[in-house]
Amino acid sequence: MTEAIFSYCGVKVKIDTDRHLGTEAATVRAEGEAIGHVMTSEYGSQMLSLGGVDHLTGGSKPEGRKTCDALLRLCNKQAVELTIDGGSTVVVQAGAAPIVDGVTEDRMRVGCGSATIGMFASQWQGLVDEVVVVDDHITGVVSEHQAGKVIDWPDTGIRIKGRRSTPGRYFKVAEPGKGWGGTDISDPLTILGPWQEKKGARAGLSLLMVSTTGEHSGYYVLNDALEPVEQAMPETLLPSVDLIAQNCEPALCTVLFMGGAGGSLRSGVTTNPIHLTHSVQQDKTRVTIGGAPTYRWPGGGITVMVDVTQVPDGAFGYVPTPALVAPLEFTVSRTEYEALGGHGAAIRDLEDVLAKGGEYGSAARVIGAAT
Repeated sequence: MTEAIFSYCGVKVKIDTDRHLGTEAATVRAEGEAIGHVMTSEYGSQMLSLGGVDHLTGGSKPEGRKTCDALLRLCNKQAVELTIDGGSTVVVQAGAAPIVDGVTEDRMRVGCGSATIGMFASQWQGLVDEVVVVDDHITGVVSEHQAGKVIDWPDTGIRIKGRRSTPGRYFKVAEPGKGWGGTDISDPLTILGPWQEKKGARAGLSLLMVSTTGEHSGYYVLNDALEPVEQAMPETLLPSVDLIAQNCEPALCTVLFMGGAGGSLRSGVTTNPIHLTHSVQQDKTRVTIGGAPTYRWPGGGITVMVDVTQVPDGAFGYVPTPALVAPLEFTVSRTEYEALGGHGAAIRDLEDVLAKGGEYGSAARVIGAAT
């Protein structure tokens, strides 16, 4: 095991939110300095890629220092405020709920609008004539959706503004934002076109509109002009809206430290570093960070990721390069270690280390005896 210096390192951040944080590839800043960018959105989450050698050492000195400081605090499970060019300000802390533009997120969505229809169509049958689940990515309409068709849901003559995908699924009903279902709308009726009487629209037809988290919902009834008019939510529909919220998981921030074990680090383990690389790739040598399991990327080298919440508190440090310092352990059988060209003459057993201490002298000996 060692304290490994990582000049080539960064973090991948998963932020559970439907709010639009920023466009893909937008620059992410800490205290005004660029430290990364927005990645692709994933299911109910926004993703950031922060750090990397180009920000740590390839830019200005302030950029490198601010990048290192932000990475260090994130890896040590501390809160960091990030700003996204053209987007939001978000406070990120591993294992905690994100704070977007001053508002703490409560839940991540149960699914896209289409998935929500698929999960809960039967819950709405007989209680309401039409249901629209508003979503920035895929808005769902129960009467057109396959989930509605299999339970014989009748047509309603509804029209949705947006790009129709497959029946009951619509893209781009609005722009991304912080409103209903991650869109920029506060009034869900703006995504509806004129209702079509020839296809089932009629006065008195009821409509439930709801977001993918259940945070927003509204109940409407068509008047004689086939215009939806908001009404009080019927008591019979409240449990179905609550069910969406109940199936949403708590919104959290996830921080994954990612780094590559370089040549000088590997030479501390073996006289021929490529043998260690091959041993790791063949799963003969296990790599951990602070005792926490890592995911090793396929391909060349030893590039690993770890969930920082599984690493002991305060495990990460830094050097003025700037670079992060992290605990790194290679666990291997003695036979395999000797076969890969390890420093066999330096092997010591645990009893000897506890009795005589390691390179840190008496302090380590005292700690070892106490544990």
